[in-house]
Amino acid sequence: MAAIVFVILASAAFIPWLIYTYRKYNYLPLSTTFIAFSFIFYFLAALFLVLLPLPEIRNTCSLQKPGTQHYSLLPFQFVVNTLKNSGIVLSQPATYRLLFSQPSFYQAFFNFLLLLPFGVYLRYFFHDKKHWKRALGLTFLLTLFYEVTQVTGIYGIYNCPYRIFDVDDLLLNTTGGVLGFFIAPAVLALFPSKKKINEKAEKLLALDEVRVMSVLLAVMLVNVVMSMININIISEFIATTIVLSVTLFIIPWRWNGSTAGTRIMRYRYDSKQGRGETNKRLFKRFGAIYAVYFITVIAKILNNVEISIDSPFYKASIFLTVGAGLTSLILTIVLFIHVILVLFGKEKRRFYFDEASDLYTTRQK
Repeated sequence: MAAIVFVILASAAFIPWLIYTYRKYNYLPLSTTFIAFSFIFYFLAALFLVLLPLPEIRNTCSLQKPGTQHYSLLPFQFVVNTLKNSGIVLSQPATYRLLFSQPSFYQAFFNFLLLLPFGVYLRYFFHDKKHWKRALGLTFLLTLFYEVTQVTGIYGIYNCPYRIFDVDDLLLNTTGGVLGFFIAPAVLALFPSKKKINEKAEKLLALDEVRVMSVLLAVMLVNVVMSMININIISEFIATTIVLSVTLFIIPWRWNGSTAGTRIMRYRYDSKQGRGETNKRLFKRFGAIYAVYFITVIAKILNNVEISIDSPFYKASIFLTVGAGLTSLILTIVLFIHVILVLFGKEKRRFYFDEASDLYTTRQK
């Protein structure tokens, strides 16, 4: 269940996460991405381990015997349960192996492990071990949240608790979380430190290098607006023409080379030859993009035109429809291949419309 929910959440959060990381670092640190998304998965898995499986009916009281105990407030009861009738003699170490045959031992052990990763994540977020008290408090609050959720029947969804409130769970979960906080450096040594990530971000800023993914994300933000235009072809053509004119020329002209998307991604376009030349090239870029859009519109209009087979224009309409459709398809395929080459090619390239208009990306204001 955690895997299913994680895939849904990760799919919804991935683009916003890309925008956030590229705005902050100008590149995608894989370690930061792995830690962030693994934390989401871990949190879901821990929550579902505590809550699932859910009872099949809301009237859970009817499934329980009268006088069912919903609380266990005696600390270290797990020790008593483990040693009781186990055959373990504390003065005889050879009998300790019998621990592994005791269900109470496994329950306590896995409760201890449950929030140990949480402590590791907290150490990554807080950096310094001096924040261990904060980690202790947050771990305790999280396990308290779990226990209260259980004892309230998920806050009244079920009329009786279907799991008990156990003070030993509070102790074991909290202890595991604090231990995870202190042993975290052994795990986090596998990943670049935040200091190194920030140093690389500062280096890219000093080089005034804008990664191609930042450019692509800025374009995608504009496409979100374009996708909202869904009316008849003629009205859509007029509306899209206005939107393209505003977003690709008027706004950059007024904002010194910044579109709405590039401003979000913290860069702008520049010709390196002055403001006037930049505006000319912005108009050239707009014209190139608009020409591709115009061809697709023509193909769409021709495809929707119905001409009788008896009409003298029938053959011409078929020819024009097929020609425009093939042209639109070829352009789409070529541009798609170009985007893939820019994203994954070893050479540093600009996207086609930036290259055609000889515009450069810069983070300088």
